[in-house]
Amino acid sequence: MSPRVGLTTERVVRGAAELADEIGFEKLTLSALARRFGVKDPSLYVHVRNLHDLRVRIALLAGTELNDRIGAAVAGRSGKDALVAFADAYRSYVLEFPERYAATQIRMDPAEVAGEPALLRGIELTAAILRGYDLGESESLDAARLLRSTFHGFATLEAGGGFAASRPTGDSWPRILDALHTTLSTWPSYQG
Repeated sequence: MSPRVGLTTERVVRGAAELADEIGFEKLTLSALARRFGVKDPSLYVHVRNLHDLRVRIALLAGTELNDRIGAAVAGRSGKDALVAFADAYRSYVLEFPERYAATQIRMDPAEVAGEPALLRGIELTAAILRGYDLGESESLDAARLLRSTFHGFATLEAGGGFAASRPTGDSWPRILDALHTTLSTWPSYQG
């Protein structure tokens, strides 16, 4: 098979995500990806503009995968059940694909990714979870930030081996979700 046969933007991005999983997102280069496909570097520029463009595309792919996993997990659930399903799906994705997930944390130009389905779906899924709690608009934004910070922080630390205590992280996780549920259920309302 000729190395260029079947090379598409989707295949290039998926191959880059897989390579990032193997070698680390920060170590991903266009040269390493070209070697993986058995092509010269310039062959990739038909499909991506540069390394930053490739990284943004990996981030969007990972965001889509994460949102698909979360969407399937929360379907038909509400309240605490939805919160736990969302959190568990988020955590399992980060643990399974820590390097691909790392792509979702890069800085992206808002104009460049405006209207991207992966970003919009993530917002919609979070909003759907929070509808199960009696929160106003500004409280929902604050609550969404709390959830993302908690899920991201815990899963990223766990994936990196950052919890060295003798108690398994799996024992702490349900208690953290109970605390989040309680917090969301009794969210303070602020004036001003």
